[in-house]
Amino acid sequence: MFLNCKSWFSLRYGTIDTKELVRTAQQLGITSLALTNINNTTDAWLFVQECRAHHIKPILGVECRNGNDLQYILLAHNMEGWLHINQHISEHLQQETAFEQRAPRLPYTYAIYPWGTVPLADLQEHELVGVRSNELTKLFRIDTFTHAQQLVILQPVTYQDDVYFELHRLLRAVDQNLLITQLDPQSVAKQGETFVRPAQLVDTFAAYPHIIQNTLRVMEQCNITFDFHQHRNKKLFTASAAEDAQLLRQLAYEGMEDRYGAQHEEAKRRVEKELQVISDLHFTSYFLITWDIIRFANERHFFYVGRGSGANSIVAYCLKITNVDPIALDLYFERFLNPHRSSPPDFDLDFSWKDRDEITQYIFKKYGHKNTALIGTITTFQTNAIVRELGKVYGLPKAEIDKILNSPQQVTLNGNDTIQSKIWYYGSRLEKFPNHLSIHAGGILISEEPIHQYCTTHLPPKGFITTQFDMHIAEAIGLHKFDILSQRGLGHIREAMDIVKQNKGIDIDIHDVQKFMEDPNINAQLQHVNTIGCFYIESPAMRQLLLKLRCSDYITLVAASSIIRPGVAQSGMMRQYVLNFHAPEKAVYLHPIMEQLLKETYGIMVYQEDVIKVAHHYAELDLADADILRRAMAGKYRGNDQFQKIRDMFFDNCARLGRPAAATDEIWRQIASFAHYSFSKAHSASFAVESYQSLYLKTYFPAEFMVAVINNFGGFYNRELYFRELLKTGVALHAPCVNNSDYLTNIKGTDVYMGFVHVERLETSWVEDILRERKQNGVFAGLEDFIDRTKPAPEQLEILIRVGAFNFTGQMKKELLWKSSALQRNYKQHEHHMPLFKEPSKDWRLPTLAYHSHEDAFDEIDLLGFSLASPFSILQHNQVGYTPSRMFRFNVGRTIRALGYLVCLKHSRTSKGELMCFGTFLDAEMQFLDTVHFPNSLARYPFQKGGFYSMEGKVIEEFGVVTLNVEQMRKIGYFEDKAIA
Repeated sequence: MFLNCKSWFSLRYGTIDTKELVRTAQQLGITSLALTNINNTTDAWLFVQECRAHHIKPILGVECRNGNDLQYILLAHNMEGWLHINQHISEHLQQETAFEQRAPRLPYTYAIYPWGTVPLADLQEHELVGVRSNELTKLFRIDTFTHAQQLVILQPVTYQDDVYFELHRLLRAVDQNLLITQLDPQSVAKQGETFVRPAQLVDTFAAYPHIIQNTLRVMEQCNITFDFHQHRNKKLFTASAAEDAQLLRQLAYEGMEDRYGAQHEEAKRRVEKELQVISDLHFTSYFLITWDIIRFANERHFFYVGRGSGANSIVAYCLKITNVDPIALDLYFERFLNPHRSSPPDFDLDFSWKDRDEITQYIFKKYGHKNTALIGTITTFQTNAIVRELGKVYGLPKAEIDKILNSPQQVTLNGNDTIQSKIWYYGSRLEKFPNHLSIHAGGILISEEPIHQYCTTHLPPKGFITTQFDMHIAEAIGLHKFDILSQRGLGHIREAMDIVKQNKGIDIDIHDVQKFMEDPNINAQLQHVNTIGCFYIESPAMRQLLLKLRCSDYITLVAASSIIRPGVAQSGMMRQYVLNFHAPEKAVYLHPIMEQLLKETYGIMVYQEDVIKVAHHYAELDLADADILRRAMAGKYRGNDQFQKIRDMFFDNCARLGRPAAATDEIWRQIASFAHYSFSKAHSASFAVESYQSLYLKTYFPAEFMVAVINNFGGFYNRELYFRELLKTGVALHAPCVNNSDYLTNIKGTDVYMGFVHVERLETSWVEDILRERKQNGVFAGLEDFIDRTKPAPEQLEILIRVGAFNFTGQMKKELLWKSSALQRNYKQHEHHMPLFKEPSKDWRLPTLAYHSHEDAFDEIDLLGFSLASPFSILQHNQVGYTPSRMFRFNVGRTIRALGYLVCLKHSRTSKGELMCFGTFLDAEMQFLDTVHFPNSLARYPFQKGGFYSMEGKVIEEFGVVTLNVEQMRKIGYFEDKAIA
């Protein structure tokens, strides 16, 4: 009876959670139910799963609307009908065309029209007309028996009750950006669009039993058959499964010989074992498609990193999908793929943001637009956004909305009918509501059947077809994604390689990672934490951890990359690891086997793989069962029968092996407390590989590397710090120059010219015109030549003069500004022509103009955000008496004064919940100065944005890391103490 049900995935319209929709239907005794969301199929398969779990027959369809106008409802007879419905909806969404008034004749589908929109006499076999309960009076003069096969009951379900009807109205107002009082009734669902008991519906239509029968007939003919346990990715890479297996074996052994040599027995054993599992689980084509993506990337000379749990696979290592050696790091393949794994694994392939779109285009072209799509995501309503949206709907001014957000405790929720209380009342119900569709960070699906067999697709501005469902639904129906991700760190590396080639003519093999790991110069950089700009190891916290661990090798860096993670650090395990590192003799091992397993990590379980190792070697669980235990402990399926079975097996095995009961209990407790926040060793190892690649470039090509970091718009820090780091390499840094600068920063020998992109308020299109003019007609002879050839707007020219773009003329800025004013008196915007003969420049006679050294710096601060010279050279403050950071280690335990230029802050909370802070500054020697501000100090001396701070406190030291415990602090302005200077 219910052929037109909407969930909350009828975005900004429906109000019923999909699970609640099905659960309510079961409670009412409904045995067949149709999901017909508005132009959307996001939750279709969740709906099918829920219906099966509640013994309800699911029917799939879509409600096709143009804005507020319902055109028709489509229902699928079967999976082929569902395919055609998805194709139909997708075509209109992607091309942004309106649905026709009449539905096309789609195979194996029904089209249901609202009453009165299509004449009954004109209906074709697949077309029906829906009759609502309140429309029965319109049937009095119609021979309904003649049209018995064309009339059905239409009882739309949109909201739960009157409360949710009001929420529905609010959603409609939000969607149309209207006040609630301005809503057009046509844009809102009608009263009564809720569930009613089937018996009540039968009673209402009792005078028309043939309509009831026809409705039941239509529902009977709609059957969705779908097996959720099948793999639905592209099944073959070549022409047959046998050819796929042969090709993967060939590639794996060729790669193994290249990586390990032909006689490496352990590598052979592992390759054979993995090939068998990959074949048994039908993942051969998945590996080959990933290899093909990497092959294409290498042909295009795109830099990439394969990371994630896929790094546990030696076949992936041999195919050069990853650069992490699973034998050297004792990584278990079962962490990635095993016969008992219920959710599909995936490879994470990181590319530069400049290259990723071309990789994506290749995948779409190679595997076809019908079978390829990006994965969507569903963005939900968040608290602050809800308050703002509802505030606008109720007509509140911005100041009033801000007040509600800033002082929610002042709003009375009970016994008060104010607008504020309504916002909180309805807003609390909107939390977690789907708001709009977006795109997954990098997931791509390549399916055997057309993508539209499973869902509708749309076309976001990015330009690639995207599914309306998310990765969780994809996994549930057996589609395993390929993660094609972009990362700024890879952009740094990729661009640095290009710049080195241009500036020094050197080609770099960035994948020779083993050589980098053995290079003493690179390891020295790591040991002295000269890591600014390097992926994952540049933050203050990471640099301090590396110092504490005296890190100078790959294995230690892998561990650091894991224990720095929030879960491990907050649990106290990071500190325990550092303590054990410095006093390994004090490490506690509960059993000799535990010492064998955890010696490398000083008795601490650091990685997810450690859980697998302990379960496998201590309790002799099968590796696949050990991974189930890890996943269960991480909350994947804790509490189900499989978890209980593995737990019993763990303890039974330990008893059979004669393990001490007390040790077994404690080991189980440690596994349970650790697993939920653990990090994959393969992930850490992948991060560490990329860190070494960055370090190699920073060690041997420091200037080019820092220019690449700047051109990829930095990393952890703001751009000023990266320019400061660039200056340490010995280059001459020049302000943006009309003759030498490009849009991005460039390097020519040891001269670096800042890019125009960094100049505030400079119009991009005009900069492009300047660069085009310079390329076509040569460099500019001076200001007059520049004005003649580019005809600049006065305010834009002033910006260029003030930022130093005409320094090459040898004239002062004030003189240039005076000249530009005279030259531009007859300026006409967009007038642009080259004279046939060049007139000589005028002989300008100017008065003597005063100049102060700080003027350039403050122009740069205004236009670039910072001065090119050291900020300390501008500061009018007596800098004598401050201790530089290099002297801190000689003053441990003493109270000193320090002067710092703020770089960044990290706020934290103590165990009591009090706010504290860690500071990172530069001192006058441009060296880092680290501070800690405990709650009392921070409360008395809060930070006031960036700039200079005079600080006094005690120097403290822990494991070689020296920090200033700030007890007093005051902010200093550039000219605050000018009289002292």
